[in-house]
Amino acid sequence: MPSSSKSAPAKSEPSIAPPGKADRLDARMLETLVGYNARRAWLIVSDFFAERMAPYGLKQIDFSVLSLLAHNPGATSRQLCSTLDILPPNLVSLVATLDSRGLIERRPHPHDGRAVGLYLTPAGDALIREAEQAVMQLEADASARLTARERETLIRLLQKIYL
Repeated sequence: MPSSSKSAPAKSEPSIAPPGKADRLDARMLETLVGYNARRAWLIVSDFFAERMAPYGLKQIDFSVLSLLAHNPGATSRQLCSTLDILPPNLVSLVATLDSRGLIERRPHPHDGRAVGLYLTPAGDALIREAEQAVMQLEADASARLTARERETLIRLLQKIYL
């Protein structure tokens, strides 16, 4: 490197975070994105969900199907796929698993002889009732920093995106 009596122009040094903030990067741009914020919130809530549903042996999709059947006895696979936005092949294995656990049963649909209605068994009904109570507590814990009105607004705004 040649040396000269003139000093080289100063290069701008990268910004160094103040002590205690070294792990926090400038995420202002990301924080303006709906997807980024929804994902960050989902990561927190989904971890809580997995932890609290472990005693029931339920994943999010299992809970969703059982809850829908609790509130819509006799729903068809087609209706579940439409409501949950999942593909029929994915639901087939899920229904088989829930059936093998004794949580649901298939019966002829009362209005459409070609369709099969899905119903909770007494064990499935008892399980989802307990699980729904646990999820309601989880929701209260996860949204504790929101007022009731803010929580309602958040849900309504999120639904505007996907409904």
